[in-house]
Amino acid sequence: MISENNKRIAKNTMMLYIRMLVTMVVSLYTSRIVMATLGLEDFGIYGVVGGIVVMFTFFNSAMTSSTQRYLTFGMGKNDREWLNRVFSTTVLIHCLIAVLIVILSETVGLWFFYTKMVIPAERMTAAFWVLQISILSTVVMVMTVPYNATIIAHEKMSAFAYISLLEVTLKLGVVYLLTITKFDRLVFYAVLMLLIQLLIRMIYHQYCVKHFEESRFRWSWNRQLMKEISSFAGWSLFGNLAAMTFSQGLNLLLNVFFGPVVNAARSTAVIVQSSIYQFSSNFQTALNPQITKTYATNDLSSMHTLIFRSSKYSFFMLYFLSLPIFFEVNQLLNWWLEEVPAYTVNFVRIIIFISMIDATANPFMIAAQATGRISLYQSVVGGVLLLILPVSYIALKMGGNPETVFIVHLTIAGIAWFVRLIIIRPLIQISISQYLIKVVGRILAVGICSFILVGVIWFNLPENAVRFLITGLSSVIFVTFFIYLLGMECGERNTLREYVGRFVQQAGKNG
Repeated sequence: MISENNKRIAKNTMMLYIRMLVTMVVSLYTSRIVMATLGLEDFGIYGVVGGIVVMFTFFNSAMTSSTQRYLTFGMGKNDREWLNRVFSTTVLIHCLIAVLIVILSETVGLWFFYTKMVIPAERMTAAFWVLQISILSTVVMVMTVPYNATIIAHEKMSAFAYISLLEVTLKLGVVYLLTITKFDRLVFYAVLMLLIQLLIRMIYHQYCVKHFEESRFRWSWNRQLMKEISSFAGWSLFGNLAAMTFSQGLNLLLNVFFGPVVNAARSTAVIVQSSIYQFSSNFQTALNPQITKTYATNDLSSMHTLIFRSSKYSFFMLYFLSLPIFFEVNQLLNWWLEEVPAYTVNFVRIIIFISMIDATANPFMIAAQATGRISLYQSVVGGVLLLILPVSYIALKMGGNPETVFIVHLTIAGIAWFVRLIIIRPLIQISISQYLIKVVGRILAVGICSFILVGVIWFNLPENAVRFLITGLSSVIFVTFFIYLLGMECGERNTLREYVGRFVQQAGKNG
């Protein structure tokens, strides 16, 4: 069984990485063209105005984790009838969430838009329509959640890969149309992105209805199940509210203090972060259902092993790509963008560290969700993360520069990581000492050794293409070497050698 699970995880991870590579390349290319076509000011407006609506999706984010948990738990129990009731109930709940988001966006959102945001007067009309289109796009996104959760529960990651190929192709078409249109490009871009979301939503719906019987919606007002799922989501609300607050809240805070150009810098940094973070999140997406299913079958030993590996290898995957980017981010940005917004280099470097902390902490959240006992976890961790916005505001009022908010975020994210570990221990009987030795100790050993060696090389070379190539190559060599020597346990190294040996042997036969 373990062998089959490992094969499934490996296959799903591979499919997600194919999806990631395609979407990452297209995302970096299209964002460059979009920024150049819209201009820094309109690009910043698009990001911050859309952020108003996204702030209200913390309701939906809470339900997303609840939906995935209950569907995956049902898969572990192999109860199809219960799965259909869960699916139908979550669809109804998401309909209510969509209505709530529209109400909040058209009241509180509009008030903030007209009274607090810094937008040039001549772009107010365009920004208003972007806000309205963003509301519709968010509603579409909300209604897609139950279908995406069903695909993840069934571990059919190939569906994401194939549908993503279509999505990125459409986005390339959007970039072309954006460069030739005679309409207001900011509004036109928002409309085209909405149309893509509608199409992708329809495709996910048809795929699920065709392949998964439980995803066929049946009117079922199950008060007890709705109460149970909503209660679970209610506690998840703390963590998701905190995440939405420091994500979109910081974006709005930067707009109020520094204007839309700094929002463009943050948006650029977030694009880079999203691209590299996929290296760990795709691996976790493939592994997370197994964490929940092992708990459902009361196999805590296997669950602990999965959590350890998820934390450790998520960090390694992220670090493998992040190390050369950290040192050469200035060169990369100058090659990528026609005009690099001020502060972007420092934003990217700090966000990389934040992403590493989040990558190692995410398995704790999945484990807590698997148990269903998340009240303490979400309330405490969410409470800690909610401090990011007020502390950042105080720091800016005291004269802090734009980088200050990211430093505050990094510091509190580190505190929240430690709090997560303490809270999760009694829920799943995990050993903190074993985690610190097998995960944290190995992460620090790999990170410190490779960072020092690559840093010495980078520091002693002049900034040019040769340094970029040498830094990238040395990063790959040192990180790979230290992961194998210090990051892997003996059993993991043996397994890797066996896989490599089989691959070479098979390649020899085929040749």
